[in-house]
Amino acid sequence: MATPLAAPLFSPLALSSARNRRSYPKIRFQSNNGSPLESNGHQKLNLSKCSKLNGQRSKFLQMGSREMTFGRKLSVQAADGAGTGNTSTITSNVLAAAHLLVSLGIILAADQFLKQAFIAASIKFPSALFGMFCIFSVLMILDSVVPAAANGMMSFFEPAFLFIQRWLPLFYVPSLVVLPLSVRDIPAASGLKICYIVAGGWLASLCVAGFTAIAVRKMVNTEMTEAEPMAKPSPFSALELWSWSGIFVASFVGALFYPNSLGTSARTCLPFLLSSTVLGYIVGTGLPSAIKKVFHPIICCALSALLAALAFGYASGSGLDPVLGNYLTKVASDPGAGDILMGFLGSVILTFAFSMFKQRKLVKRHAAEIFTSVIVSTLFSLYSTALVGRLVGLEPSLTVSILPRCITVALALSIVSLFEGTNSSLTAAVVVVTGLIGANFVQVVLDKLRLNDPIARGIATASSAHGLGTAALSAKEPEALPFCAIAYALTGIFGSLLCSVPAVRQSLLAVVG
Repeated sequence: MATPLAAPLFSPLALSSARNRRSYPKIRFQSNNGSPLESNGHQKLNLSKCSKLNGQRSKFLQMGSREMTFGRKLSVQAADGAGTGNTSTITSNVLAAAHLLVSLGIILAADQFLKQAFIAASIKFPSALFGMFCIFSVLMILDSVVPAAANGMMSFFEPAFLFIQRWLPLFYVPSLVVLPLSVRDIPAASGLKICYIVAGGWLASLCVAGFTAIAVRKMVNTEMTEAEPMAKPSPFSALELWSWSGIFVASFVGALFYPNSLGTSARTCLPFLLSSTVLGYIVGTGLPSAIKKVFHPIICCALSALLAALAFGYASGSGLDPVLGNYLTKVASDPGAGDILMGFLGSVILTFAFSMFKQRKLVKRHAAEIFTSVIVSTLFSLYSTALVGRLVGLEPSLTVSILPRCITVALALSIVSLFEGTNSSLTAAVVVVTGLIGANFVQVVLDKLRLNDPIARGIATASSAHGLGTAALSAKEPEALPFCAIAYALTGIFGSLLCSVPAVRQSLLAVVG
């Protein structure tokens, strides 16, 4: 039975009830349990149900209006978010480009400053190597005192480091492009002897470094642990390909019709020769793996530059030799495309400090294997080249020029500059050819020699074929990359330190004869 509601006397509800009682007679019914029900009670129940339904309907409409309003807000926010996202993407790209320019500019400026300082002081020690030791020392000191500062320094220079790693093979190319000029005065018989020393020497150095690493690992029995992950440069995009293609076409046509538009022929030829070199490298890296085994990106790069030089020489009537002379002038006041590219070699050495610092725990853990193998392999490479050159009757000046065949180009050129009467272009070409041999055959030879240990494979590859061999092996065996990177840097460092000692240089010259 419903409980009657108490209402104030002068309320409209009370007055309405009174009127209803006067106007309509009450009709009573009996419910099932005997309680009476009034006829207007049913009407009240229906009214209450209707009011509830109307209330639910109004709530539903209100909810629908809220959902529609919320949907409109979401659409407006999404549109605003898209605009904000585009703006933030552009801003982040601009900041990333500025970060790269500043960090790379500091490294290039430091390299140039050290070169000028060493020349002014008549110091024959490689300036970039000294700079690398300075950077590494600063990082180690900061790491021991304020680790956050060391990590911040690494993060700041990471864009420059990745940029150099991305374009590293390109810096080796100029020596191959001007190879026709470098070997012109070398007799064919001497050329064959050099090829024999380079190919046989690569295999011998690989075996010495690999088996030395295996022997030391058996003695120390150090367990291999996970190394610090190495950041990989981004692949080339279609935009880069078409941008460099446009630069090549425009600069080629401009140089053809206006030969001295930039002041000198070397400067006028620089844009199209540089863009042709870069295009060859971008195309070469995009080739299928099966083709790259026999047609390395560096070969594609050198051929692209040579074809561009040949086409310009034919179209202008000047011939090939003057164009190649403009490619690598070796004159600071009038640089060519090759001079620009080789100007990064000192920066490559400076960035060794960042790779070594990042893998410092790995170096400390496997110091015995790494340092022993690198020292033995470097000594063997230098003295065996000198001895074999003498045994096969190669001219002493040519033998000295190819002594640092297993050391990266940047430091190999510094080493031969310590000797007199050497051919630096031949040195660079021999180093690149050694790297190409290693890049094409290192994995197969290591498998044949049953050198299955990642540490031994990495050290053997880098000690015999420097950066090009390192890139080829690490692309298929990422676990060997840290050991490749460390051995690649340490081989060049130790070889430079060794040849900086006058007694060592005299002993090498004595072996050469």
